[in-house]
Amino acid sequence: MKPIIAPSVLASDFANLQSEVEMLNESQADWLHIDIMDGRFVPNISFGFPVLQAIQRHAKKPLDVHLMIVEPELYIEQFRDAGAEIISVHLEACNHLHRTIQQIKATGAKAGIAINPHTSVQLLDDVIADVDLVCVMSVNPGFGGQKFIENTYRKIEALKNLIISRNSNALIEIDGGVNQQNAPLLLEKGADALVAGSFVFNSADPLQTIANLKNQA
Repeated sequence: MKPIIAPSVLASDFANLQSEVEMLNESQADWLHIDIMDGRFVPNISFGFPVLQAIQRHAKKPLDVHLMIVEPELYIEQFRDAGAEIISVHLEACNHLHRTIQQIKATGAKAGIAINPHTSVQLLDDVIADVDLVCVMSVNPGFGGQKFIENTYRKIEALKNLIISRNSNALIEIDGGVNQQNAPLLLEKGADALVAGSFVFNSADPLQTIANLKNQA
């Protein structure tokens, strides 16, 4: 199967956001990855509900919303109402992770868990069967354009083994530093979805770049 490609809107031209979303609509991308940052969980602030709603009005593809925020449980319903079809929360930000997963699913959205580079996949053992997606951060969250962390390959293999051992249907998403060079090995190790920001939007031909990633398999 071909990989799911989820360009990160964080790397787009915000002054031309509608045209960027329309470009993604016409591309071979499967999802639009939306990074929500609060300046507390990560040292950066991205955008909130008004911008997400604006994206949703023009998007023809599912919005994959990645919450890099503290206390995400306070905002799940609002993000769903703003158009999120997949909502991923950080394991490191949730005191009651299982409850938050249930909360996401109760809205009708797909539930994901994101983990930072230093977080062991074994911490997902008790919830892996309950989620639809695990977003493995292959850079430290908070900023685009960072260098890919090589240990990610090992984490993907460990996560794939955990998914199989728990009869989980969770997809593995890789977020950070994805490019044409590392994409084949990421997929070989077991990744299902690739998030790409700067690599797509800073390229000379984003449509072709997305197509190249899509056809890696």
